[in-house]
Amino acid sequence: MTKRRSRGDGGLHWDKHRERWIASVTIGYTPDGKRIVKRGSGKSKTDAKKKLKEVLRKLDDGLPIEPSGYTVKDAVDAWLRYGLRGRDDETVTNYRSLAEKHIIPDLGKRKLPKLDADDVDTWLERKSEILSTRTLRLLHSILNRTVKFAQARDKVNRNVVILCEIPQGRKGRPSKSLTFEQAEAVLRAAPKFRIGAYVTLSLLIGARTEELRALTWDHVDLEGKPAADGVPAVPPSIMVWHSVRAGGDTKTKKSRRTLALPRRCVDTLRQHRARQDMERKAAGDDWQETGLVFATRRGTELDAHNVRRDFRKVIRAAGLAPEDWTPREMRHSFVSLLSDNGVPLEDIARLVGHSGTSTTETVYRKQIRPVLIEGAGAMDLIFKDQAAPDEPSPDEPPR
Repeated sequence: MTKRRSRGDGGLHWDKHRERWIASVTIGYTPDGKRIVKRGSGKSKTDAKKKLKEVLRKLDDGLPIEPSGYTVKDAVDAWLRYGLRGRDDETVTNYRSLAEKHIIPDLGKRKLPKLDADDVDTWLERKSEILSTRTLRLLHSILNRTVKFAQARDKVNRNVVILCEIPQGRKGRPSKSLTFEQAEAVLRAAPKFRIGAYVTLSLLIGARTEELRALTWDHVDLEGKPAADGVPAVPPSIMVWHSVRAGGDTKTKKSRRTLALPRRCVDTLRQHRARQDMERKAAGDDWQETGLVFATRRGTELDAHNVRRDFRKVIRAAGLAPEDWTPREMRHSFVSLLSDNGVPLEDIARLVGHSGTSTTETVYRKQIRPVLIEGAGAMDLIFKDQAAPDEPSPDEPPR
């Protein structure tokens, strides 16, 4: 006969469904009188009792007991549902897309307590062959925050992701800028399209796409003010005070700026407003008044997809390859055109909303004309009448 286990040692039974031995013990009772049972399972009686002893030892040491069936997918789903409260909808959509495309398919079935640093390193290394470094950082951040979220809820004892380095990813396509001739072609093509005023402003005032999507008519002055009583004239302008970022704030404090409008921008905005008035009448009761300068045919906010899709139409009409250009490169072109025409770097930095010239030089280094050549040009002008002395012949003694 099998020897009966001592009182307090718990029970041991065979689970036909799982085909495993289950060792269990009652460690206490909940306030409503239900038993608190801890279990350990194994293919043999010895394995099951060993697992149960590990659980009880962790309890004695004050360590949380990890749920054995909790997977990486379970942790990611929980973080996406509860860990992103208050975040911008676009941010949540982006994180969810990355998690569902790269984390869950590759690591989702792995039991979270069993996830180790080697798993994460191997996964990141494999992803580095197809993704940029920026995307790798985002994936590492999502997984790291997911495990931290699970750790805080006693789903896992340690976070191995924080121990893993982010490898160098694939080099992304470098940003570029339009030449003067290409910019002229884009400006000629733009008025034919609804997005035309958007493209024109992006190219001629250097506003970010996220700033233009949040621009409202009450922040646009198409008339300006004439000079009066010693007060200088105020040109037509726009107030770049908001963006589509969470909370509506601009990227930095320096990004909040008021910009004078070139004549072409004033004309195209007047045409754009007239077109929007016609769309408002055509929409009737379906129109949603948001006050946005750039909106859908129902008055609602444009999303990034809307802008990219319509932007490509303008680029194609300008005779350029749509797949080679993005909306943000209109801002790069703005910097390049100003720099090519001798506008000081300090002025360019203020116009694009940077806190200093270092950011402008770093982000737009390929668009900035090197300033060091200006010294050589200035010296040529200063000493233009001074010819360089002839080189002495090898046989001629130095003078």
